Amino acid sequence: MTDDEAGDWIAAWPGRWCSETGAGWAVLDAGDVAGQISLRRVALVEGLAEVSYWVLPGARGRRIAPRALSAMTAWSFETLRLHRVELCHSTANVASCRVAQYAGFAAEGTKRGEARHTDGWHDMHLHARLDNDV
Repeated sequence: MTDDEAGDWIAAWPGRWCSETGAGWAVLDAGDVAGQISLRRVALVEGLAEVSYWVLPGARGRRIAPRALSAMTAWSFETLRLHRVELCHSTANVASCRVAQYAGFAAEGTKRGEARHTDGWHDMHLHARLDNDV
């Protein structure tokens, strides 16, 4: 992302909150920003949302992402009354797969050529949690 693209992305968040189509939070570690986690494609009527997250390189390896993902998912089920939270990541991103597994997101399959990244089209793993998963 360029600085302008990042600025536009950040500037759009208040509108997503107001329209109830997305929500985003900074992830803190000992008071310092360590990353972000967001609900995207929120469909309250359908009880469905997709989650995205990232952690800064210096904060990786301390299970910050799985803890943030677990907390945000619990909030989504309890507060928003969602039924299903989905997570997609590139099949090349082994760390994101581990985050999903640690946070109790079941692997559901592979979506072929589903996301364009800077290096081309990527297959994406789909994981999900339901509100009645233990």
